[in-house]
Amino acid sequence: MGKRRALGLLLCLLLLLCTACGGRTQNDTGDLHCTVTIECGTVLGHMDELSPDKAEIIPPDGVLLPETVVAFSEGDTVFDVLQRVCRAQGIHMESNWTPAYNSAYIEGIGNLYEFDCGNLSGWMYSVNGVWPDYGCSSCTLHDGDTVVWSYTCDLGRDVGARQGEP
Repeated sequence: MGKRRALGLLLCLLLLLCTACGGRTQNDTGDLHCTVTIECGTVLGHMDELSPDKAEIIPPDGVLLPETVVAFSEGDTVFDVLQRVCRAQGIHMESNWTPAYNSAYIEGIGNLYEFDCGNLSGWMYSVNGVWPDYGCSSCTLHDGDTVVWSYTCDLGRDVGARQGEP
């Protein structure tokens, strides 16, 4: 009986420690929310430039992910949320780390990659209608933010991003 009781106490202590160590703080509970949309509608006007094997993956309305509410924690970035929502929705996403910019670079979403629709094509993001000029893993989110990932065929001009232009 003594061994059984000691084992029971040990298990209770282990569970208590796991719960205490694995718990989140109040500010890290995922109580913050943002909306995320992933769109590639610009491709619809450039189908002649699109890699032939990619035509079947472009949705008729150009929307890979309609506006979706995503919970996140304090300190999460646009990249963190993109990874989470793509994983949850079964959307393929590929990125790499770019040391020169100290940030993640999104190579492709939904199997649509940079340069699939011309030399000036690729993925860009906006937060609350603003197109940051830094990487998505450097952009910290705030409660209520609206994130839109847009595929551009013209270095952002076709989606309203005019970085570096007057």
